Amino acid sequence: MVKPAARKKPEPDTDAEGRILDAAHVVFVRRGTAGARMQEIADEAGVNKALLHYYFRSKSRLAAAVFQRVARGLFLRVSEILGSDADLDDKVRRVIQLYLEQLTKTPYAPAYVISELNQHPDRAAQFVEAVRQIRAQSLNDDVLDTLGKQIRRRVRAGEMRTISTPQFIANLASLCIFPFAARPMLCAILNFDDRGFTRFIEERKTVLPEFFLNALRP
Repeated sequence: MVKPAARKKPEPDTDAEGRILDAAHVVFVRRGTAGARMQEIADEAGVNKALLHYYFRSKSRLAAAVFQRVARGLFLRVSEILGSDADLDDKVRRVIQLYLEQLTKTPYAPAYVISELNQHPDRAAQFVEAVRQIRAQSLNDDVLDTLGKQIRRRVRAGEMRTISTPQFIANLASLCIFPFAARPMLCAILNFDDRGFTRFIEERKTVLPEFFLNALRP
């Protein structure tokens, strides 16, 4: 009796894993974990579905990899700026510029992260781990410690209202992220089309730094 031919494993492809992760990023951020389909990811990456399972085993593993990637993308460079030795006002301007430019390129990222944290309890642990890795890999001192010292110095000098470091970070991040997380609502209220929203964000790059810094001045 002739034995059936052994099933071949997918041929390793040095670029395939990266293409799959890039494609999954696009699909998961656009549709969320629940709405994403492995076949759509395979089509986006230009590979067959067997190769997705070869590299990531399951949809849940691929979703976790994408979530870690998006979370790091949102916070890594911001963390580097806040933990640097730059002047506090300069940090605020640079963070706002970075956030608005990055979120213009990936406008669905904030809503995706919030949705994943709400719908998948295990994402919270993944998010904490992503933040921990960012802080561990930073060449600067601890971000919160460095920023807190700068804020307290400004408060003691009478140059800034008293504010805790967590409130400072939460206010700064919220003012940047909210327009993207609430884009459909804002566009409806303010009667923006896509061009109108783009102009609004460009204007915000100039308006927001002064608004934030003026709110902190005594």
